Amino acid sequence: MAIKERHPERLNTMFHALSDPTRRAMLARLMTGEVNVSQLAEPFQLSQPTISKHLRVLEDAGLIEGGRDAQRRPRRLAPLAMKEIANWIEPFRQQWENRLNNLDSHLAKIKKQRQER
Repeated sequence: MAIKERHPERLNTMFHALSDPTRRAMLARLMTGEVNVSQLAEPFQLSQPTISKHLRVLEDAGLIEGGRDAQRRPRRLAPLAMKEIANWIEPFRQQWENRLNNLDSHLAKIKKQRQER
């Protein structure tokens, strides 16, 4: 199975960003919609500089987008980046699904043969 990566460095940066549980939790929180930085930081007992570093990693990876709304600094998911990750993973999912389907078929065949005896 040959996987062609259009932007290997970008993909590396994305997976690095996803490797941290705090950043994954931040992304999960952003699935519900846009929030400001203080709302995003609420569930974590981390300093503001640490939160900012996590956000920078996510932004540099292109996984989130930021903006400015007066004093607020809202963040939101960057859906195209998530699609890029999903597209890269999809061939692996398909391969394992096919293997599991083949195993199911093989086991059903064995079971049928045993019942016929």
